[in-house]
Amino acid sequence: MSEDKKEEKREEEKKTEKTSSDVKAAAKKPAEEKKEKSLKEEADDLLRVKKDELGLEELPEEIRKKLEKKKIENEQKSKKGKKARKKKKREAKKISVGKAFIKATYNNTIVTITDPAGNVISWASAGIAGFKGPKKSTPYAASIITRIAVGKAKEEYGMSEVAVVVKGVGTGRESAIRALNSNGLIITNIKDVTPIPHNGCRPKKPRRV
Repeated sequence: MSEDKKEEKREEEKKTEKTSSDVKAAAKKPAEEKKEKSLKEEADDLLRVKKDELGLEELPEEIRKKLEKKKIENEQKSKKGKKARKKKKREAKKISVGKAFIKATYNNTIVTITDPAGNVISWASAGIAGFKGPKKSTPYAASIITRIAVGKAKEEYGMSEVAVVVKGVGTGRESAIRALNSNGLIITNIKDVTPIPHNGCRPKKPRRV
């Protein structure tokens, strides 16, 4: 009987050990999950901060990746070159009113935002956003270009009002103007400065056949 009792005691001890180990494991799991969650949240926050710095949060994924890649390449080039001189940090001036120049040709669209004196604050073209070939002159490309240019002007200088100057007869001119308005800039006036010939050049002679 004594041996049976001993065996029963051993079995009870094993059971208690198992239950204690299960309890410990269950306690560890939520702690590990919390750690993993916190690490993921930190990584997401860092990514968000980077995107905010670039002003890319609202852009499509493909274009956002291209812009980030370009920024990294430019940073590497600057490190490989000569040692950068120490520059004094300039305080960014607040320019609430400015001008937006839209050059819309058959092959490309370029958006330039300046202060009232004409000094360039920010600019963007279809090539910067990663468009190639016939896609550069599309209205979609023009809207994304303006979003990039406006994002920089608003973040760094706090621009709110803009006078638009349009040049060219490309397909992206209207969508660029609409994008300026939809991205939070108030358009005060629109001026078209597309050059028009007033019978200036002499026409060719008629061909003799």
